[in-house]
This record gives sequence, structure tokens and C-alpha cells, in this order.
Amino acid sequence: MSTTSDAYLRQDADAAAGMAKITAGDVNVHYGDKHALKGINLAIRANEVTALIGPSGCGKSTFLRCINRMNDLIEGARVTGLITLDRQDIYDRELDVVQLRARVGMVFQKPNPFPKSIYDNVAYGPRLHGLAHSTADLEEIVVTSLERAGLYDEVKDRLDEPGTGLSGGQQQRLCIARAIAVSPEVILMDEPCSALDPIATAKVEELIDELRENFTIVIVTHSMQQAARVSQRTAFFHLGELVEVGDTEQIFTNPQHKLTQGYITGRFG
Repeated sequence: MSTTSDAYLRQDADAAAGMAKITAGDVNVHYGDKHALKGINLAIRANEVTALIGPSGCGKSTFLRCINRMNDLIEGARVTGLITLDRQDIYDRELDVVQLRARVGMVFQKPNPFPKSIYDNVAYGPRLHGLAHSTADLEEIVVTSLERAGLYDEVKDRLDEPGTGLSGGQQQRLCIARAIAVSPEVILMDEPCSALDPIATAKVEELIDELRENFTIVIVTHSMQQAARVSQRTAFFHLGELVEVGDTEQIFTNPQHKLTQGYITGRFG
């Protein structure tokens, strides 16, 4: 990467740090001998949607998994550098990883509801973390979460039916309801619409826009149109490096790096 690009990234990180919910400083990830992420410096602002874009295998999902320490579960994975959430080092040995994952929810590429009822899918996290002190409390959390996920009106008469019986788009919104039921501060989304049809995708995108009022959202997407529609900031990754980050409009209309421009105009990817 060029020195100019390095300076640009440093300036951006400095500018964003004051508003940052999450910061990454010189983050490297190795999977065995493979150097998957190389010296990532990135500040993610609170109550915004940050889109991570780039070709397949460029490190987007690897970086996403660093934020809630999902890489801990991968044999041979090694993460170095500093990642903070509200200025707290999330790789501190004293930190409770279970509590971290309650603060940082995740929605995966393929909808993955538990083989339980719609109600129990959403109630699972609050029960696990002791967030409800009574049945009425739990019911309020479930209903509110389903409402915030734009799903309650569609399922209110069949909450005891299996979540796996819903359509693909409804299953993904159920997974979003499940993620927000424990009142996280950050929601990570890894290609949340790639398995959905255009109508379901539009509903999830509309939901993402509503959720950013209360949550900080980081989304990995292969769709540049989706990144342009839902995000306020965009980070472009290439071959394990963060090439450029900035306001989404600027990245798509006036990219500073020729690699970003080449990817956005479809010359490679």
C-alpha cells in the first residue's frame, strides 16, 4: 500500500476516533501460516452503518469476526493488535467473552433460527443472561424485539410455531430480533441478504436503516448497491489490507485510491 494511502487512513482514523464506538489499531490475523489481515486501522462510529466491501477472500468477514472474538473459535487463528469497544480492550484476558457477545450481536449470511418456537428463539438470549425478572418481562422483550425487527405483525398469532417454518426473509428478521433481544450496542451482519430475494432484501435494508438509531451496525456485503443504500461509511478491503475508508458517498463518487476505483467500476472483483 502506498505511503499516501497510509497517511489518508491515519487521518481518517484520527478524525473518526472522537466519535468511535469501536477502534482497531494495527490488527493482524493469522490462520496458521496465512496472514489474513495486515495492520488494520479503523474507527467505527456509533449509531452509523459501516459497510465493509471488497473481493471475496479480502478479509472483510475475518475483520468482522474480530469484533466479537468469533475467531477465538477457529483453530490456529491468532489475532494481534488492539480492538476497543468504548475504549475497552476486547482482547483483555479479564474480559468476559460471553458478556462481550451480548454487547456485540451477530447476524449471519444464512438465516439460522434455533429449532425452537418463534417465541423461544427470541427469548433464548434474555433467559441466558437473566435479563427478564418475570414472565411478563420476558414477553415484553420478545414482543418489542419482534416489533423492532418488523416481524411481529406477521407472526403474532403463531409465536408457538417453529421459527424454521418461516420464509427465508422472515427467518433472517427473526435472527435480527434474536440478536437485539439482549439489547446489544453493536450488531454485526455478515452478508445478511445474500440468501434472500429482492423483496425480503428490501425489508431487511429498511430495517437496518431504522436500527441504526439505537445500534452501531457493521455490515459485510458483496453488493455495492446495498452498501451505497444502507451505509453512512464504507471501508474497502483488498488482499487483507484496508485500502480506503470514508463517507459512503465519497467512496463511491470520489475514491482516493486507484484500487478502490477499480473495484467500484467493476474492473476487478
